[in-house]
Amino acid sequence: MEDTHKHKGLRKQLIELLKQKGIKDTRVLEIMGSVPRHLFMDSGLMHLAYEDNAYPIGAEQTISQPYTVAYQTELLQLKPSDKVLEIGTGSGYQTAVLLGISPLVYTVERQQILFKKTQRLFQKLGLRPKKHLFGDGYLGYQNAAPYDRIIVTAAAPSLPKALLKQLKTGGKLIIPVGEKQQFMMRLTKTGENSFDKEKFGRFRFVPLLEDKN
Repeated sequence: MEDTHKHKGLRKQLIELLKQKGIKDTRVLEIMGSVPRHLFMDSGLMHLAYEDNAYPIGAEQTISQPYTVAYQTELLQLKPSDKVLEIGTGSGYQTAVLLGISPLVYTVERQQILFKKTQRLFQKLGLRPKKHLFGDGYLGYQNAAPYDRIIVTAAAPSLPKALLKQLKTGGKLIIPVGEKQQFMMRLTKTGENSFDKEKFGRFRFVPLLEDKN
């Protein structure tokens, strides 16, 4: 699984584009400049890896646009000591970016085909989240709660209550909320049932699916 000079050069250009689009967090830019996005994509799309676009990865899911990954990660304000829960492992690209900042990453994926694919990829790349789980992201992962940070990489029509409960007081949740179009939200937990809510730009995400049975 190669990461060539050409890939590194294209990644450098992508980072310059992200800076132009307003990403300021130097640590986020540095990590995204080191993560080989092409390795998280299907072989037929690898040549497009450093375009600032989302692409299909199977199971009607996508690898997020690099700008979106950078934007969400910047809003997260993640520290190396933070325990973070990611809802929607997907391709594993966002997971790799989070692991570049904190080793305490728990990630949940509900599509079995993607879960197995990403599990193999993590092993090949030597990426070791604390837990990589197959399950319903709406439920979070209670066993390791509470979390300092929670990031959701799919759109929820409303705020999942289980995730709010699993957030530590002072912790932050980044989630796109809405149906056809979403606003990026950042919730900071100020008390057991109280939150400061901030609304950021409009985005389009695949829906966060919930098990109904």
